[in-house]
Amino acid sequence: MVSKPPAGDPVQDAPQVAAPQHAAAGLPAVAHTLRIAQAQMGVRRTARTLLKVNQKDGFDCPGCAWPEGDKRHVAEFCENGAKAVAEEATLRRVTPAFFAAHPVADLAERSGYWLGQQGRITHPMYLPEGADRYEAVSWERAFAIIAEELTALSSPDEALFYTSGRTSNEAAFLLQLFAREFGTNNLPDCSNMCHESSGSALTETIGVGKGSVSLEDLHRADLIVVAGQNPGTNHPRMLSALEKAKAAGARIISVNPLPEAGLERFRNPQTPQGLLRGAELTDLFLQIRIGGDQALFRLLNKLVLETPGAVDEEFVAAHTHGYEEFAAAAKAADWDETLAATGLSRAEIERALEMVLASERTIVCWAMGLTQHKHAVPTIREVVNFLLLRGNIGRPGAGVCPVRGHSNVQGDRTMGIFERPAPAFLDALDKEFGIVSPRHHGYDVVRSIRALRDGDAKVFFAMGGNFVGATPDTEVTEAAMRRARLTVHVSTKLNRSHAVTGRRALILPTLGRTDKDVQKGGRQFVTVEDSMGLVHASRGNLPQASPHLLSEPAIVARMARAVLGEESRTPWEEFEADYATIRDRIARVVPGFEDFNARLAANPGGFALPHAPRDERRFPTATGKANFTAAPVEYPAVPEGRLLLQTLRSHDQYNTTIYGLDDRYRGITGGRRVVLVHPEDAAALGFADGAYADLVSEWTDGTERRAPGFRVVHYPTARGCAAAYYPETNVLVPLESTADVSNTPASKSVIVRLEESAPA
Repeated sequence: MVSKPPAGDPVQDAPQVAAPQHAAAGLPAVAHTLRIAQAQMGVRRTARTLLKVNQKDGFDCPGCAWPEGDKRHVAEFCENGAKAVAEEATLRRVTPAFFAAHPVADLAERSGYWLGQQGRITHPMYLPEGADRYEAVSWERAFAIIAEELTALSSPDEALFYTSGRTSNEAAFLLQLFAREFGTNNLPDCSNMCHESSGSALTETIGVGKGSVSLEDLHRADLIVVAGQNPGTNHPRMLSALEKAKAAGARIISVNPLPEAGLERFRNPQTPQGLLRGAELTDLFLQIRIGGDQALFRLLNKLVLETPGAVDEEFVAAHTHGYEEFAAAAKAADWDETLAATGLSRAEIERALEMVLASERTIVCWAMGLTQHKHAVPTIREVVNFLLLRGNIGRPGAGVCPVRGHSNVQGDRTMGIFERPAPAFLDALDKEFGIVSPRHHGYDVVRSIRALRDGDAKVFFAMGGNFVGATPDTEVTEAAMRRARLTVHVSTKLNRSHAVTGRRALILPTLGRTDKDVQKGGRQFVTVEDSMGLVHASRGNLPQASPHLLSEPAIVARMARAVLGEESRTPWEEFEADYATIRDRIARVVPGFEDFNARLAANPGGFALPHAPRDERRFPTATGKANFTAAPVEYPAVPEGRLLLQTLRSHDQYNTTIYGLDDRYRGITGGRRVVLVHPEDAAALGFADGAYADLVSEWTDGTERRAPGFRVVHYPTARGCAAAYYPETNVLVPLESTADVSNTPASKSVIVRLEESAPA
C-alpha cells in the first residue's frame, strides 16, 4: 500500500548504533527493497516497474552505470537501484498547492530526505524576484523568462549549463549544441566532481579517458584489485560479477580505509546458494590509510621491477613510452615511507605482491576513494604504470576499470558535455550544424562556483541533479548561487537546490526514465552509455506523472527556440518531435556512433563503442604509445591531534538522494549525523562512543568550516582516519581544495579536528 510522505522532518538527534555487518544483500535486501517500493508505488506498480528495469525492452536504471550482460535476469536490479526507481515512479505528487503552502524559507529548513520524499513535481514553477514562494507558470512564460535573462547578458560566458549524469545522450547532445550555438563552453557536469581525475590520467597515459574492460573481462580475470570503492552500497550489481569471477578462480584484493560488508561476503538473493551461505569475495584486505594508494602502487611497481621475469618486456618495448624514467622513480620507492603512508605492514604488501606475480590477467577497479584527493591524478597514473608493467592493458581479462556512478555520466561526456572540448569535436559539430563554436575553455564545477561568487556568471541552468547538495564548501556555494540573476533546474523531484535560488528561479518538471515518452513523431526512447562503454536504449513504460511535464530533449529544444529565435538554422522542432533525428546527427558528429539508429535496431542489448587500447592495443596519446609516468609520491600529512576525514554515502543513499536514515551494513539506524572513528583515535582525542562532536576542518585560508552535532561512533577505520556522510559534511570541503590537473574537489582527504558539541 502506498504511504503518504512524511509531514515533518524525522528527528535524527539520537542515531542507534550496532555492530557492522559482514555480508551484503540476501533476504534483508529483498525485504527492504519490497518495503520501500511498495511504500512509494504500491504492489501492482512495483511489479510492473521493477520487472522492466535494465531489460532490453525496458528502461535503464536511473541509479548507477554498472553494465548488464547480454543474458538478463528477470530481476536485473539491486536494492539501491530499486530504491532509485521507486523514488522516480512514486505515486506521491508535489503540486502547486504544495508550493503555496511552503515558502522557500520553509523548504530551506527541511532535510534532503524530507524534500525527496514529497514526490514528483507536476507543474513548471516560478519564483519571481522578491517573492517568498514558487507559483505555477506556463511553459511558454518559463522559456520567455530564460530568454529574457540569457539575451540580456553582456557575454554568453556569463551563463552556466550544468548537466547531471542521469541526462540521456539525446538531451546532452542537444544541450551542448545549444550552449555552443549560444556562444559558450561553460558546460560543467557531475563528472567534474567524481571521475574527472580518472579521465585526466587515462587520457594522458592510454589515450582514452574511459575504462578498458568489459563484464566478460572481469569474469576471466585472475586477479581483481578493488581500490577506494564500496560496491555493496554504490554498485551492488558489481558483486554478481565479482562472485562469478571468484567461481572461475579469480582472487580479489580490496584496498580501502574501511571494511565494507559487500566485499567481505555477498549473499546473492537470486540463487539458493547465495541466500544460504553466500560467497566470500575478498582474499586480501589492505586497510590503507586515506590517500596512501599512490605510495602502495609505487612500491608494488618497485617490487615487480626487482623480480626476475616479472615485467612483460615485449609489451613494454613495443607499446610503451617513458619506461626508463618511470623505472628510476619506482626503484627509489622506500619501504619505510610506504609503510608510513599506507599504514600497512610489510607482510601485507608482500602478500599482495605474491598475488600480483601469480596473475596473468589483472584488473584494477576504483572509484571516489582514488579520485577525490589532491594527488588523485598521479595516483591513477601509478595504477596504469602497475598494469602496463605486466602487459595488463589490451589483453582479455585485464585492464583499467574506473567504476562510474550516475547512470549516464560517461555518455554525457561522450556527447560533448565538457568545458574543454577537443578541437576535432568542435570542428565536426560546426560542420554538421553550420555554427561557429567558441574555442576558449569554459568553466568546470569549481570554477563555475567561483564565477557565481565573483559576479562573472549570472544565469545558472541545471539539467537534473542537485548542484547545491553535491558541491563542496556549502556556505560559499550557497552564497554564490544566491548572487545569480536566474537559476533554472530541470527536475523530477524536490531537492536542496530548489531552496537556494537566484533573484528569480524556475523549476522545470521533466519525464523520468520510467515515464512513457510520446512526441509528435510517436513513442520515443533515449539512449545511455554504461561504465564499460556500451550504448543501449531506454524506454519508459509508465504513464506520465503529470500531463504538464516535458521531456529533457523537448525542454532543451524549446529553450533553444526561445533564446536563439529564427536566426538559428538548427531544426529544434524536428529534434523534439523525433529523437531518431537527434541520433542521426550524433552519428555524423561523434566517432563510434556511425549508423546509430540502425545499430540500435539490430542490437536490442546495445553496442560497444570502440576503444583502441582494448581493441587493438593502439594508444592514441601524444606519443602514440601508452605512457609510463613518474611523479613524486604524495600522501596527506595530518597534524597531531587531527584526523583525516573522507566523505561517503550511507546505504540508504544514492549521490545526494537520501532514501532513508539507516546505513544497515555499518550498523547505523535512525540518523545520518555520525562520524566513524577508530576507538584508539577516539580515546586519544577524549571522545567516548556516543559522545557528540563538532567537525571542524582546517585549511590554509584560516576559515573555520564547522559541521556541528555528530555522534561519535567507535568503528574499525584505518588509524588516523574518519568517515562521515555527505552532503552533510560538504560544508567542510574548501572550494580551493582540489585535485591537481582535474580540479576535482578533494572530498576524501579533509583534515579535521573534533570539538565537543555544545549542549542542545
